[in-house]
This record gives sequence, C-alpha cells and structure tokens, in this order.
Amino acid sequence: MLKHRGFPGRLPGTDFQFTIRRANPRGVTAITRRERFKDRKPADRRADIAFMQALWEHFEDQPFERGNLDAGRLSWLFGREVIAAEEDFDPESYDALLVIDEAVARASFPDAFEDF
Repeated sequence: MLKHRGFPGRLPGTDFQFTIRRANPRGVTAITRRERFKDRKPADRRADIAFMQALWEHFEDQPFERGNLDAGRLSWLFGREVIAAEEDFDPESYDALLVIDEAVARASFPDAFEDF
C-alpha cells in the first residue's frame, strides 16, 4: 500500500480521517459512491472541502493511486469530483488509480480552489 507522504492525516481539530495507517488485514474497504444531502452538518462539509483541497494540492489533475487514502472519505467524492482513472477499476484495491474531475470539483467546492 502506497503511503502518500505529506498528505494530512485528518481535518485538524476533528476526528475526520483522511488517511489510514496500515492496510486492513481482513480485506480492503471498497470505495462506493455516497450521496451527499443538502442537510449535512457544516463539519461534514468542511471535511469534504479540506479533503478536496488536499487532493488538489497533492495530485492536481494527474491520476493518483488510492494507497492509504481513507475509503470512507473518498466515497463522499467518488463518482462526482473523484473518478476512476482506468477502465478496469477495482474499488477494493489499494493500487486503484483515481483522478480529480477538475470541472466538477471546482463547481462543487469553489472554496477549495480559491488559492489556485
């Protein structure tokens, strides 16, 4: 499992996790598309923005390996702002390649791209 050095482990001051420490010995947690409803808590929205900003700072529009990125946090963005970068995408692989759909990400999280 690739560890993304320098990637924030969590949203500061919260328990919102962005990375995992080690591979799960019982199997890889699958990335699935989770629906974001308008009534989500402000803290959840802040975590989404911070995670999207961290993804953009580290990878921009280039494909990246899932590695130690948290499946739960990726699932909130998967299928919209973060999409599979390969046709034979395996949602249960630490080696799976993902890519940011910049147009969708900028529309969904304009605050995450203010400095770029």
